[in-house]
Amino acid sequence: MAKKSMIERELKRQRLVKQYAAKRARLKEIAKNEELPMEERFKAQLKLAKLPRNSSATRLHNRCQLTGRPHAYYRKLKVSRIMLRELGSQGQIPGMVKSSW
Repeated sequence: MAKKSMIERELKRQRLVKQYAAKRARLKEIAKNEELPMEERFKAQLKLAKLPRNSSATRLHNRCQLTGRPHAYYRKLKVSRIMLRELGSQGQIPGMVKSSW
């Protein structure tokens, strides 16, 4: 089980990304528009830099929904390999049978 603080930190990042997504997209669009004057594009980049760092989507990290484990994460199921094996053994994942011999 991951530390509660790490799980909470990741949830805080997710909330910030969602909160600032529209504003970041608008500022990025202005900054990339080559038809606008250089000064206006530069101002947009400065405003973008003043936004919280954790509001950037690249700072998000996938974590297991059940344990919070950051490594060996299966995106399709949103769980780690350990929980995948455990849930498969319990028969809680449809179509998955844990092989044993």
